[in-house]
Amino acid sequence: MRIIFMGTPAFAVPTLLKLCEAGYNIPAVITATDKPGGRGKKEILQSEVKKAAIRLNIPVMQPSNLKQPGFIEEVKALAPDLFIVVAFRMLPEVLWRLPTLGTINLHASLLPDYRGAAPINWAIINGELRTGVTTFFIRKEIDTGPVLKTKAIDILSTDNAGTLHDKLMEIGADLVVDTVHDLSNTSISGIAQKEISHKLAPKLNYETGKIDLAKNSREIINLIRGLSPYPCAWLPTKLGDIKIISAIEGSETDIDFNTNPLLTNQKSFIYLKTGNGYISLQTFQIPGKKPMQVEAYLNGNKAETWF
Repeated sequence: MRIIFMGTPAFAVPTLLKLCEAGYNIPAVITATDKPGGRGKKEILQSEVKKAAIRLNIPVMQPSNLKQPGFIEEVKALAPDLFIVVAFRMLPEVLWRLPTLGTINLHASLLPDYRGAAPINWAIINGELRTGVTTFFIRKEIDTGPVLKTKAIDILSTDNAGTLHDKLMEIGADLVVDTVHDLSNTSISGIAQKEISHKLAPKLNYETGKIDLAKNSREIINLIRGLSPYPCAWLPTKLGDIKIISAIEGSETDIDFNTNPLLTNQKSFIYLKTGNGYISLQTFQIPGKKPMQVEAYLNGNKAETWF
């Protein structure tokens, strides 16, 4: 079986590595074009998938236009049996219909729930207790094709978007290898997604992360967890928008904030009043500064100036 792999970020790398370890023939990897980055944008940055492909001595293709006839012909010449897509962009139909066995995608949710660009983030933000990964055949409408395999895991109270990303990255890689194994040995058409889910995962924007202290503590903590370590929930203050990287729900019942939204002993804690109690900050980032823990910040700074 000849497989062309498509992906860009770190999330896709374990899948590529495990396909190679399993002995599958990958004549090419397709990934994003190199981009300027670093200080002053003077450095040329390669995608994580490209770096992995170079280490594996796999030829890399980086088209700027996936519909470009020359690129399509180049792919056809590789005679692919299967495309595997992990964290890549939308494919034009002229491309995903090329392989004889079809094009499969790995999605970081249990479809049909959390179709869209940010399934890991939204599952935590919405307080889900379980999520998972799904392999499915690509069709015209995004994330709607027939499901091949799924694997579910619990979302722990200690998980944030970063830890859950890493778990699903590894589980997803194994699921793709299992899926390809089944495709190699049997004829699989997949199971149609008949359900219509109202749980969506749209692209994150800056306003998504704004903390509304009028909401209850659990909602706020879920927002913080769902956007940590990046791009981070944020709190508008007199110092600017402070990124809140981690916090916990307050457990004391006799806290008196009076009319202030913030309470601190200027040594070891910063509490923020919420709609039904309070949260206790752990790690945050003041504009222009590095992330720091509460105790380090209070050793020389006054949180009472935030509001």
